[in-house]
Amino acid sequence: MCRRSSAAHGVEWARVADEAGLDVFGVGEHHREDFAVSSPQVVLAAAAAQTTRIRLTSTVTVLSSADPVRVFEDFATLDLISGGRAELTAGRGAYLESFPLFGQPLDRYDEYFEDRLELLLRIRDQNPVTWSGTTRAPLEEAGGWPRPFQPALPVWLAVGGTPSSAVRAGALGLPLYLAILGDPQRFAPLAELYRRSAAEAGRSPGRIGVTSHFYVEATSQGARDTFYPHYSSYIGQNMPRAGRLDRASFDSWAGPRGALFAGSTAEIVDKILWEHETLGHTRFLAEVGLGGLSQADTLRSIELLATEVLPAVRSALHLDAPLSQDKAGKGRS
Repeated sequence: MCRRSSAAHGVEWARVADEAGLDVFGVGEHHREDFAVSSPQVVLAAAAAQTTRIRLTSTVTVLSSADPVRVFEDFATLDLISGGRAELTAGRGAYLESFPLFGQPLDRYDEYFEDRLELLLRIRDQNPVTWSGTTRAPLEEAGGWPRPFQPALPVWLAVGGTPSSAVRAGALGLPLYLAILGDPQRFAPLAELYRRSAAEAGRSPGRIGVTSHFYVEATSQGARDTFYPHYSSYIGQNMPRAGRLDRASFDSWAGPRGALFAGSTAEIVDKILWEHETLGHTRFLAEVGLGGLSQADTLRSIELLATEVLPAVRSALHLDAPLSQDKAGKGRS
């Protein structure tokens, strides 16, 4: 698939997700040949023009290698364009390509993230802002414009499994995303650490969201037969140290207690509810379109998530407010 088609397909995912009744659409930031999107805010602005209700978020913005002032202004602009539907997820990213690309030393990896997160939150909450740090020039009574449509731009923190990151999110009172790769139960201590850190800082804990690789069909066998070759290719390309993903391992990952959501609508519902009991999250982000999966299969999976999975989860949890929500898969070239 060409890069143009891949990026355009992502915008169509947002339109279909919005029309089908899902609650949030997200796009990740990558600086690699095998991913189509390096600027989530640009793609989300295109999605804003074709949607009316769905929330629009980055998943994630690689804040360590971005200027927080520019990030804030871009997402504030997106918020104005969309009528108050923008969110931002700050993270370190799953890959390191952005550091040499933007001339930043890897040995200051943690310093860059902490410094720039502080500035992002400062400019979100104060205007004008005075700030000094160690990774960019200081600001003195500087204005950050435009201001968003919402009173405060929502900022989430993404955590891949590092306890200190969960502590940071809790202490700052920011909502948390857990990227579920591996045994979902190992993330339960991180969720508890997050809640405890918020309490110790005198804050109410924010929402917890989880992100998981996802594909659903009417039957389990059909879903796994369709998705396996694509997902195996995805793992081989993005996680080469894991080696070749054989079918037995794939089926194990997609089992009732595995991290991979690939199966029938009933299986997906049961797994979301089990993870909710384990982690207590209130947002589920389905990462779709992986491994060159066809546009037709991806759109059908999004529609099933909206029309069959989401209503069943809400009914089981006696919820009127959103729980299960859709996330765009990372655009493929």
